Amino acid sequence: MRRLTLAFLGLLALAGCGEKQAAQAPPPHKMTAEVIGHYCGMNVLEHPGPKGQIFVASLIEPVWFSSARDTIAFTVLPDEPKDIQAIYVSDMGKAPNWEKPGPDNWLEARKALFVIGSRAKAGMGGDEAVPFSERAAAEKFVAENGGRIVPFADVPREYVLGSDGDKAAAAHESAPGRASLD
Repeated sequence: MRRLTLAFLGLLALAGCGEKQAAQAPPPHKMTAEVIGHYCGMNVLEHPGPKGQIFVASLIEPVWFSSARDTIAFTVLPDEPKDIQAIYVSDMGKAPNWEKPGPDNWLEARKALFVIGSRAKAGMGGDEAVPFSERAAAEKFVAENGGRIVPFADVPREYVLGSDGDKAAAAHESAPGRASLD
C-alpha cells in the first residue's frame, strides 16, 4: 500500500510540473528585418505602427503581424490555430515613435489597453488597435488622435475583422496614415 501511495504522489508531482510548464508562456522574440507578416507576406518593419507576434503550440516560430489589429483578428478567425500560448503586441507607450514602434517593447496583449477608433492607421492603411501598458499613455494618445480605450477582451470582433471590402482596400493602400506618439 505504501508503494502505491508513493507512486501516486510521484505521478501527482509530475502532473503538477507539466501544468506549470504548459502554463508558462514563451517570451517574445525581438523583431528583426527577417520577420514576415502572416497576412500581408511583407517584412513587418516596412510598415509603421504597432506589430504583433503570437506563439502557437503547434508551431515552432511565432506568427508575426504587421499590425496589432491583425494580431487580434488571428485570435478570432475560425480557420486559425487555437492552441495559442502567448500574444504579444508593441507597447506604443514605450515606442520611439509611430514609424519605429521598437524591436523589443512587447506587451502581453491580454493585459494591454487598446485605443480603437482613432485617426491612427495600420501599416496597410486600415483601422488600428493601438496597444498600451499604461492608461495614462493611452489617454494621452486619445487626446491627440481620438478614439476610445478598451481592454483586449472588449475589442469588438467587427472592428478587427471589418468587411471584406475594407480589408481589400486596406491591402492595396500605399500611403499609411500617421499618428502622434510624442
